[in-house]
Amino acid sequence: MFTILVIIAIICLIPVLYMQLPLFGQKATGKRLERMEASPDYKDGQFHNLSTTNMMVDNKGMSKMMARKFNEVKYGLRPKDNIPAIKTDLKSISVDRDISIWFGHSSYYIQIDGKRFLVDPVFSKYASPIPIIIPAFKGTSIYSTDDMPVIDYLLITHDHYDHLDYKTVKKLKEKVKLVVCGLGVGAHLEKWGYPKEKIIEMDWNESKELSKGFVINAKPTRHFSGRSFKRNPTLWLSFVLQTPSMNLFLSGDGGYDSHFEEIGKEFGKIDLAFLETGQYNEKWKHIHSLPEQVCFEAKDLNATRIIPIHWGKFALADHPWKEPIEKLMEISKEKNLRLITPMIGEIIELKNESQVFSLWWEDLK
Repeated sequence: MFTILVIIAIICLIPVLYMQLPLFGQKATGKRLERMEASPDYKDGQFHNLSTTNMMVDNKGMSKMMARKFNEVKYGLRPKDNIPAIKTDLKSISVDRDISIWFGHSSYYIQIDGKRFLVDPVFSKYASPIPIIIPAFKGTSIYSTDDMPVIDYLLITHDHYDHLDYKTVKKLKEKVKLVVCGLGVGAHLEKWGYPKEKIIEMDWNESKELSKGFVINAKPTRHFSGRSFKRNPTLWLSFVLQTPSMNLFLSGDGGYDSHFEEIGKEFGKIDLAFLETGQYNEKWKHIHSLPEQVCFEAKDLNATRIIPIHWGKFALADHPWKEPIEKLMEISKEKNLRLITPMIGEIIELKNESQVFSLWWEDLK
């Protein structure tokens, strides 16, 4: 009996000890917590969306959903084929060239008006704190932190594992000049070795001049946060990045709501919008946008062109892996949306509105 009790105690202790690993981050304390508590969107120990938001519309059909997740290839949630990708040498590209490169899912690089930005980089092969869960699609993990040039601004929209990757961010530390993130997220970064002076934490509707002609605007999104069991301990953001020559919208994760229209009214025109497109479900439509909602978001934002993100690398939902882009392509024809659909690693010329991209996913299984 004593041996059985010891075994049970060890089994119970393993997850507790595992949760102490640095990848889970750090709780906010002191002045950081005081600033969070002063936010109008923070109450009862957590942040809240602008609109009342249920994570799940209902729980019906959950068993069927889980069955599909355990047979991802069978149901097409993961591709059988390798995802095609291009290994572009970022370090050799002149900083004067205005380009962007998508790394799959919600990770991408922007180089504009002489500055380099990196958004939500995840170069690990898993989008989970447990390195066997949510593996990247075959062929998508061709970039690493070693491939990155010096980064002027690292932008983090929220602290979920598929957006804030411990190994990636830690290895980038010496290359990053400044980090911009939501309230509370800086606690994780400090634990991982980033000095306070390199971190800017922002609340919704705050603006910060990064350098002459460059303004970062932290805007709401309808989502949630957390790296452990406690939900919403840090703030989730979208960004409007104003540069000397363009206005860019960086959606982060989130469902459709009135903030898109408010952003559109405030900035008048968005030259290019990176909009969350995949990993959705009708059951959680309040916190992840459905393809049909993306067209409403683009219209509200007055967005000239759209780059779909949050797809093409990880299976977080139970829809076929290329359903998001197929649906959005169909909708774009009806609504006259201008989509930019690069392969992973393909150079996007930010100011070339006539650039054409292939439908590279069409013949993949």
